[in-house]
Amino acid sequence: MALFAYKAMNAGGRIVRGQLDAANPVDLETRLKRMGLDFINGGELRRRVFLRGGGVPKRELINFCFHMEQLTRAGVPILDGLADLRDSLRHARFREAIAGIIESIEGGRTLSQAMAEHPKIFDKVFCALIRAGEHAGKLPAVLESLSESLKREDELAAHTRKLFMYPAFVGAIVLGVTFFLLAYLVPQMAGFIRSMGQEMPLQTRMLLAVSSFVSQYGYFLLAAPLLAGIGVKAGIKASLAFRRRYDELKLRLPVLGPILRKIVLSRFAGIFAMLYASGIAVTEALRATEDAAGNAAIEDGLKQAGQRIAEGQNVTLAFQHTGLFPPLVIRMLRVGENTGALDTALLNVAYFYNRDVRESIGRIQAMIEPAMTVILGAILGWVMLSVLGPVYDVVTRLKL
Repeated sequence: MALFAYKAMNAGGRIVRGQLDAANPVDLETRLKRMGLDFINGGELRRRVFLRGGGVPKRELINFCFHMEQLTRAGVPILDGLADLRDSLRHARFREAIAGIIESIEGGRTLSQAMAEHPKIFDKVFCALIRAGEHAGKLPAVLESLSESLKREDELAAHTRKLFMYPAFVGAIVLGVTFFLLAYLVPQMAGFIRSMGQEMPLQTRMLLAVSSFVSQYGYFLLAAPLLAGIGVKAGIKASLAFRRRYDELKLRLPVLGPILRKIVLSRFAGIFAMLYASGIAVTEALRATEDAAGNAAIEDGLKQAGQRIAEGQNVTLAFQHTGLFPPLVIRMLRVGENTGALDTALLNVAYFYNRDVRESIGRIQAMIEPAMTVILGAILGWVMLSVLGPVYDVVTRLKL
């Protein structure tokens, strides 16, 4: 299969452009006809294979689940529902994926098998839940659960962005002001201070030394975080051990580490509860949630727990022996396992952590602004004291 760029016309006479996987131009024309489009022209895209593996935004998946849940609950056949969704989608990549799913189903595959052919869009958890819904005859209920789960994940992702973006934004402002003072303003005043011909106090000498260092190596200092970020990303891709160590360090960060752990555990608890409630075996549910955890340290813990459960150990002890899960999770697992309501217990864990994450991020944001104000004020005070101190001494001597 190759990736083709095409130009076609829809039933309303409107020109449509996009990209679609096809074996050859004839196959491309056939696929476009099935999508209700009349082929005009097109050609194979070379050296742009990376476009084939792109994902889609979470909101597109949420709308997909809601759309399919409503239609399947109303008794509309899956193929008709998918065709209706395909014709209404604006996201080109997702529209082409839905068209591919329709063709796969027409070729004899099930919905879950067709979705599994697009792993960048429908992950293991998504496909496992759809497969469980097909086997149990509860596809509308599974789609509804998926929609709610994706909404929670989207909310958690928004909280994670807030956790890093706001401090980074405020920190960048403080860093920019400090760089301007030390690299531009202080050097302008340095000549005037030295021309006074008197011994400079300690804080003034320190300020001039720091200013000289920033003036000479300032651009390197600004580029260092970017280079460090590139190096970390390269290390994560190149070495699993590096990624595991990096994820462990993230969980041990002061203030931010506990919040990141809660975000990961909330995501895990919600997904695992949904899989378990759909009738999927515990070991299979754990395997499906390993990639969804998003943290190598937690993934290792889930693998260890899965191995212990496969050897006959109960769920609570298996999770307890990993040492990664806090007492709250262990306690809720024990209660859920004893009462036969493990999925409900895990959903309670997810709800608790989700709420706790919101409150923790709110407290951090409330603390960051005054803290940054104090830091910036201290820097400005130091600069003013160091620069104006010698001037004040000269003026005082002139009066005498």
